[in-house]
Amino acid sequence: MAKINRNKKRILIAISVILLILYYFALPKPLFHKPTSTVILSKEGKLLGARIAKDGQWRFPANNQVPEKFKKSIITFEDQYFYHHPGVNLASLFRAAWQDITARKIVSGGSTLSMQVIRLSQDHPKRNFYQKIKEIILATRLEFGYSKDEILSFYAANAPFGSNVVGLDAASWRFFGRKASSLSWAEAATLAVLPNAPSLIYPGKNAEKLRKKRNRLLYKMMAKQIIDSLTYELSIQEPLPGKVKALPNIAPHLLQEINKKYRGQLQETTIDFDLQQSSLKILRDYSKNLYANHIYNAAIMVLEVETGNILVYIGNTEKNNDKQNHSNYVDVIQARRSSGSILKPLLYAYMLQEGKMLPKSFVKDIPTEISGYQPENYNRQFMGVVSADEALQRSLNVPAVRELQSYGYPRFYLRLQKLGFTTINRSADNYGLTLILGGAEVKLWDLAKVYSSMARVLKHYSESGYDLSDWHAPRFIEQKPSEFKQGKLLEASSIWFAFEAMRKLNRPNSELGWQQFSSTRNVAWKTGTSHGFRDAWAVGVDPEYMVGVWVGNADGEGRAGITGLQAAAPLMFQIFDLLPSVAWFKQPVSEMKKLKVCAKSGYRASTNCPEVKEEYMPIRGEESPLCPYHKLIHLDSTAQYQVNSNCVSVNKMIHQKRFVLPAVCGWYYQQLHPEYSPPPPYRSDCKNVSTKSMEMIYPKSGAKIFIPIDHSGVRSEVVFRVAHKHADIKVYWHLDGKYLGFTRGQNEMSLAPQTGKHLLTLMDENGEQLFCRFWVK
Repeated sequence: MAKINRNKKRILIAISVILLILYYFALPKPLFHKPTSTVILSKEGKLLGARIAKDGQWRFPANNQVPEKFKKSIITFEDQYFYHHPGVNLASLFRAAWQDITARKIVSGGSTLSMQVIRLSQDHPKRNFYQKIKEIILATRLEFGYSKDEILSFYAANAPFGSNVVGLDAASWRFFGRKASSLSWAEAATLAVLPNAPSLIYPGKNAEKLRKKRNRLLYKMMAKQIIDSLTYELSIQEPLPGKVKALPNIAPHLLQEINKKYRGQLQETTIDFDLQQSSLKILRDYSKNLYANHIYNAAIMVLEVETGNILVYIGNTEKNNDKQNHSNYVDVIQARRSSGSILKPLLYAYMLQEGKMLPKSFVKDIPTEISGYQPENYNRQFMGVVSADEALQRSLNVPAVRELQSYGYPRFYLRLQKLGFTTINRSADNYGLTLILGGAEVKLWDLAKVYSSMARVLKHYSESGYDLSDWHAPRFIEQKPSEFKQGKLLEASSIWFAFEAMRKLNRPNSELGWQQFSSTRNVAWKTGTSHGFRDAWAVGVDPEYMVGVWVGNADGEGRAGITGLQAAAPLMFQIFDLLPSVAWFKQPVSEMKKLKVCAKSGYRASTNCPEVKEEYMPIRGEESPLCPYHKLIHLDSTAQYQVNSNCVSVNKMIHQKRFVLPAVCGWYYQQLHPEYSPPPPYRSDCKNVSTKSMEMIYPKSGAKIFIPIDHSGVRSEVVFRVAHKHADIKVYWHLDGKYLGFTRGQNEMSLAPQTGKHLLTLMDENGEQLFCRFWVK
């Protein structure tokens, strides 16, 4: 008998253990499996936008902080003893059972909030006795595993509020247009009664039923002294929500980007809510002028230099009211667009950093042909020679291409990849020298990364070196420094000189509009325009902020007004006007070295430079070339002719240090600098005297020529010919002062000049000139 009793006890213990195990594992983890909306907030916690969940419901990710007003409203309405029962209120259950029996239908369920959480987690199963028992058991298990506040947050995040609105946070925005923590007592009470019968008293329908239910709850809370009588009187006067409100859509393209990586999550971003709103307003107003010129798209980024945090992210303009598709949904910040001239400061910085030139070294600006490639300046004019910083300021194409040829486009290609230009991924030879003039495609995201990182390097520079997190991508979510890309990719000294050139950016009068940007504000800025006027860029930095702007048409259609100066720069400066002015960068003199520099040419001073300045330069500037343009020339006693020892003894020569440019450079330079005078010719009795090399074949100087107009009204062309005794010498052609191009070998050019008097000027590489005046009948 005792043995049987022991076996029974063992069986009971085993059954009890099994039941406890089943009880422990009865509650699934996680409790809720439903997909949630992607929600983004500003750094202040304000809603920027949300994307509907995969199942078509507006269900925000769970919020552990349930607002006090809703908490007291829902407990008063649904479960007065919520903080006092173990998940089940037996008194409420018995009362509900008696009401159901006497009414012969389900009148009350007697469910606690804990039991309702279990029911919500099981996707609203049918109500029956078995289901009720199951809910009771799981509700008690829920109470063991979670705190009361956690259970309440489960309910708030998953309660149905009618239609496709689920959860308190989504309901608060959809019905009242504000976050749940900002709800009034009346609004909190309205949302507390909705889950009880959302299909019957949905906002906008059955308003009177909803009002009575809300007001009864408010009265009950007044009776319990949760609210006072004045609050009650004021609350029952508040209107009910009408139509469902649209959610804020302040950063739709950022939401799109975040949704790719963090779908179904709530993310607090680095966006400055007020600055984003103000920038949107500026773009909205600015777009009206763009639309008038059939320019429909634009993008703006604002970064905080110190952290790389994105303060403004506007991926495109808002949809226009003309009902046409202008691809406003495209996030242009992440799109590949032709770079135009926006990479020129980087080449300038690298050439300084590697000792290829000094900041003001003269670079040639003359008609240039390299393996069939003939770059042209925007204004189709040439300066002969120009300082490197001025060439950058004027965004001259020919000097930039010549600099890239000197530096080596394969090397620059690798530098750009290391800087982080992810879209420069074809072979270096595929880009060639066009790499510096828009041959490559870049993203505004990558430009913002590079220029803000340059500013950060310069800002953080000190005698002790660099902050390791100086070089990294922009970020819209706070990250740890270890997640940044680290490294010293550009030195502070080269960045300093590049920014100084950009800060003093100046435009010739022929490029109208630049004067409005000259102000006391210190901004290093650069514009860019792609071939065919398809992309307009403007990027500006100061020690605190980086502003990047792109303007154009997302479909690639070019327009005459799409230039960086006219379309992008004004918008960039309007955004800068929203930001506080700050002191300029400190010069990183500890990363520099004093060098003697030729005041005229900007090169390292040679012994022939008459005026020398000692200035701070990049350390490797001491490896840069000596001035090639100041030479010692020898004149006869009259100083009218050059001579050499073949015709005049050295002691009878006059020796002068002169600024002497190569012949072609000098010819163009003199057009802008009349004070420049080339050295005099050699005296005729000296050896190596040059003779004329060119002769006009057709037409002869002084000729009158007839150019017929064909039957279609088009003026015919006439072939002009010149002979040169050296077949491999280039001959540059100019008609009435306008550059036409060059020839070599067979020196012919078809022209169709208008009626009247003309001057044809020909000049070879040695500077020899030939003039031909003619008249066209």
